[in-house]
Amino acid sequence: MSRLNGKIALVTGSGRGIGRATAKLFAAEGAKVAVVSRTPANVENVVADIRSAGGNALGVVCDIGNADQIKAAVDKVVAAYGGIDILVNNAFDPSAPFSTVIDLSVEQLQRNFETGPIAYLRTMQACYPYLKASGEGRVINFGSMAAVMGLVGYAPYNMAKEAVRALTRTAAREWGPDKITVNNVLPLAETWGKEANVPAPTNALARFGSPVEDIAPVVLFLASKDGQFLTGYSLTPDGGSIIDSAR
Repeated sequence: MSRLNGKIALVTGSGRGIGRATAKLFAAEGAKVAVVSRTPANVENVVADIRSAGGNALGVVCDIGNADQIKAAVDKVVAAYGGIDILVNNAFDPSAPFSTVIDLSVEQLQRNFETGPIAYLRTMQACYPYLKASGEGRVINFGSMAAVMGLVGYAPYNMAKEAVRALTRTAAREWGPDKITVNNVLPLAETWGKEANVPAPTNALARFGSPVEDIAPVVLFLASKDGQFLTGYSLTPDGGSIIDSAR
């Protein structure tokens, strides 16, 4: 299969979970993939997996909460591959997502924004010239169904993830003339579901999504030619959780 044949993709947070599944699927579909994560061992493992399967991967260690490291990461990818066609903003620091509104501190909120919408903005800005030059650039950001549902005890996380949706919609309008699509994925995945304390039976399919089987294929759709006429949207591979939120 080669739905991304010849494309260059930068996937943040691809050392584990959804990012890892996405990077490996992109490579299997013919893309040159920059595996970006702050944990060197995870980067090395994913790159090795991709290469052993015959794919093309570049490992990039980067803390997305650091503006200089973001720029360096993008520069490294461009130097190695010559451009960027697809940006997947998946990375997020989960170290301080929990707080009720009454107990929320500015410090918690700042960290969630620094590794969420601010990091996504910086990565998008750094990649923009190359996405534009591509002539069919793709940006896929990650929001969260927890934010849509207003999950109790997740105030800083919810606020940051909903800001990502606003960034996505705005960039979709502004970058449309440059033939860049910008979309958002709001998963209910097993990588965070248990931590979020959302019982699986509350969604229609009564389970959490698999990063490999349920979430990464949706990201692939948005990155491929199949998704070329979709922009500014939030797709919800969530097993039907959105039904409870549509009130």
